Amino acid sequence: MEHPIMYDEHDPVLARVREVALALPETEERLSHGRPWFHVVGRPAFAVYGSGTKGPEKVMHPHSVVVHVDDDERPARLQDPRFFVPSYLGPRGWLGLDVDGPDTDWTEVAELLDASWRRSAPARLLR
Repeated sequence: MEHPIMYDEHDPVLARVREVALALPETEERLSHGRPWFHVVGRPAFAVYGSGTKGPEKVMHPHSVVVHVDDDERPARLQDPRFFVPSYLGPRGWLGLDVDGPDTDWTEVAELLDASWRRSAPARLLR
């Protein structure tokens, strides 16, 4: 069964996330599970646009970026109320950050995307 599209193609926040993510070397966008996923070509994903939490207090975060963070950064990030543990990917070390507010720090978003990209990129790109 195909997943329904869970984002608006004309979303200006998505456009900004795309601008930052697709500026990284050899990056492509693919649609999966109804959401835009960003990959280093031929490699696992390093970011997803939009997510939610599961459990009794399920919360949707349609304008968020989900990234894979380093294990040593995870505890500090979880102390920050802007971050959330996304469904399915959270147990694998991923965290989400809402990026639709006027106070969004796009430099921080770029740094998070870059760090997650580095976890996925092959050594030849990291050199």
